[in-house]
Amino acid sequence: MITPISRRSVLRNLAGTAALAGFASNLSNRLHAADAAAGAKLKGKINHSVCKWCYGKVPLEDLCKAGKEMGLTSVELLEPADFPTLKKYDLQCAMVSGVPGGIANGLNRLENHNKIFEWFEHTAPIVANSGNRNIICFSGNRRGQDDEKGLENCAIGLKRLVPVAEKNKVILVMELLNSKVDHKDYQCDRTFWGVELCKRVGSEHFKLLYDIYHMQIMEGDMIRTIKAAAPCIAHYHTGGVPGRGEIDDTQEIFYPAVMNAIVETGFKGHVAQEFVPKRPDVIGSLKQAVQICDV
Repeated sequence: MITPISRRSVLRNLAGTAALAGFASNLSNRLHAADAAAGAKLKGKINHSVCKWCYGKVPLEDLCKAGKEMGLTSVELLEPADFPTLKKYDLQCAMVSGVPGGIANGLNRLENHNKIFEWFEHTAPIVANSGNRNIICFSGNRRGQDDEKGLENCAIGLKRLVPVAEKNKVILVMELLNSKVDHKDYQCDRTFWGVELCKRVGSEHFKLLYDIYHMQIMEGDMIRTIKAAAPCIAHYHTGGVPGRGEIDDTQEIFYPAVMNAIVETGFKGHVAQEFVPKRPDVIGSLKQAVQICDV
């Protein structure tokens, strides 16, 4: 015998099914959020950042969202116009860019100083008011100039800039780059040169950006160098050697040991991923690199 099915019972069953589906959907969302939070839970010894230029095809908004989910606190080498996007995701710009002349035309030439000073005097208050701190600068290329003259000229320019940095509580940070592969003729290409410049400037508002990729190419001996130069270092960049790809076991640097050395110096700044992903899943490569460096 077939039991009659009333309209009311059908509606009651449908309502129950919908409620169950809603519960399942809500539970799935909560589990996904928990998984994301677990993925973003890092050890806290390293402040993680990423350089936007390495992810040219990824919109800044998407990189901010993905970075936030994996535990980054910064997306960097951006200009003040990008700060509102970072603010939406409660992210910093741990290294601000935009200095006139770029890498090749820097502070080692007196004729570049006025333009750099004008830009810095305008930009430093904006950076400070945004809650950011580090502003990148460069030595410039040698073009036949010896290292002593380069030190002398850079020191002149920096001593002019430092009072502005001190007033606004920001830090000028000169990047150490290799002149062997990527930036031929660049002058600030060894740590000892940068440290000597720090000594001549004599201010806590001028420091170095130690790029692990570049300095492995130029001088190696990174752990000992990092420990010796630690008081002069404000920031770090990564990258796989050779080729500047992922920092996994396809390249020669053992990043956990380097990160542990950085932690041992008492460093409280940021370590930024600056490798150029070779794999299609560029966000997956970034997440892997953050996990490798999270000692």
